[in-house]
Amino acid sequence: MMQNLRKDSVNPFGKLTFLVVDDFENFRLSMRQMLRSCGADKIELVAHGGPAIQYCTYNHVDVVLCDYNLGDGKNGQHVLEELRHKKLLKRSSLFLMVTAETSKEMVMGAREYQPDAYLTKPINRAMLDKRLGSLIRQRNALLPVTREIDRENYPEAITMCLQALPQQPRYKTWLMKTLGELYCQVGDLAHAQKIYDDVLNQRELSWARLGKCKILLANRSLDQAVDSLKALIEKHPDYMEAYDLLAEGLEQQGKALQAQKVLEKAAEHSPNALLRQKHLAEVAGANQDIDTATQAWRQTVSLGTHSIHDSAGHYLSLAQSLSDLSEGNLDEEGAEKANEAVNVLARMQKRFPDDENLDLRSRIIECRVHAGQGQNQEAERILQEITPRLEPITGFSAEVGVDFAKTLFRMNQATRARQLLSELAAYYEDQPDVLQKIESLMDEPVGFRQKLEARGLNRDGIRAFESGDLNAAVEAFQNALTIVPDHAALNLNLVQVMMKQHDEYPEPAILATCKRHLDTLKGLPEQHRQHRRYLALQRKLQGLMQ
Repeated sequence: MMQNLRKDSVNPFGKLTFLVVDDFENFRLSMRQMLRSCGADKIELVAHGGPAIQYCTYNHVDVVLCDYNLGDGKNGQHVLEELRHKKLLKRSSLFLMVTAETSKEMVMGAREYQPDAYLTKPINRAMLDKRLGSLIRQRNALLPVTREIDRENYPEAITMCLQALPQQPRYKTWLMKTLGELYCQVGDLAHAQKIYDDVLNQRELSWARLGKCKILLANRSLDQAVDSLKALIEKHPDYMEAYDLLAEGLEQQGKALQAQKVLEKAAEHSPNALLRQKHLAEVAGANQDIDTATQAWRQTVSLGTHSIHDSAGHYLSLAQSLSDLSEGNLDEEGAEKANEAVNVLARMQKRFPDDENLDLRSRIIECRVHAGQGQNQEAERILQEITPRLEPITGFSAEVGVDFAKTLFRMNQATRARQLLSELAAYYEDQPDVLQKIESLMDEPVGFRQKLEARGLNRDGIRAFESGDLNAAVEAFQNALTIVPDHAALNLNLVQVMMKQHDEYPEPAILATCKRHLDTLKGLPEQHRQHRRYLALQRKLQGLMQ
């Protein structure tokens, strides 16, 4: 046993398995020769990303040395991303990114998935022995901890960390960072915070500050977390995890516009992170910034070409955004966006040929695109084709149903659309997220530009009402209702203001107008958030009219 320990300390490379990934054969052979001269024995060589992932799927690998540029197909970032996502690398395994390229986009993108080190070409034996040897010695020293993490035995991993702290002082930083993560993993936030506080009391380390901010968010100390993250980003503008966490904190505070700005800034720093581009697209879409959402979805789709995170949903979302932008825009720009939407859908179906649901979803959006461009005959033809495939409502998802209702509104079939949404609301009454989407479409079945105008007028009406200017409030709400006449909250806002007018200046015509607007909402589903308010105002009106 002691002989084996001495052998490992003399030759840390000896018992490990190595995988070299590079599209240049001469470099692969050169790396194999250098690794052998360092004492390595088990070395596998592959040229491209796909075979590298396949090899790791069926074989244990201790050290991956992967070039960033691997020719056509996956690059080194994609390889690392997929290995991490599929958990094909053990916690004890090492991944080294090897590259001649040092562009900020490459480094930032690859760093998102935390390689253990970078090796910059050209590489010589001395550099390899020094850099890799140091990492292997650390790996071996921390093996008791990483082994338990791989087994998902986190309490035992915590015990191993605590035991290692006095025995392995040179790796104290790694052990403290891992301890904080493990305590969070098991839900022991108090001990995790103590770890981060202990570190920060000795030295301001960005990972400890980030860890503490995660705990502040988990404990709903939103203001403190957000302020601390802003300060962290100011000191470390390339610390991408801090941007993501700050955006999350701002969203929890209800500051979606600020969250979008943070994600936009992060995407400028590190444009190759697919999941962040997706998050930006979703937040911008919720903010009705469809131009930004569309560009972020374009980036998401583009980055997905060789990524494990690629999804048909990204193509659908891009096509939906392009449809929104092209709707009613009959000039050259609108036609270009409509054509792009149709092309995106065609690419999606070619890329995901085995998903039978995609054709239906694609045709729903395509129908809407043609309707938005005034191509009513083609839109009607597609609608006739897909309608039989959308009955009954239990035969498709809520997402498909809401999207189909949106298309029905564009086809001027509002009664049919509302009936569908009412049926969906009853069927999904226990799913708040679905109900919110149904309400949003039922209230505002118009293009995003009209939505923005109506929302602006609604805000004007609320401000006028709060300041006591009832006439201005009535005018603002009435103008908004010319855009979205069936909007529940707007109709009720108008009725509430006019009832207050009636309290000051009783007039039968005012009550008649109130009744007309309440009658508009007779079909409001009882699951709608405004339903109780509707009933209350209806009762009040009946009392005033007696």
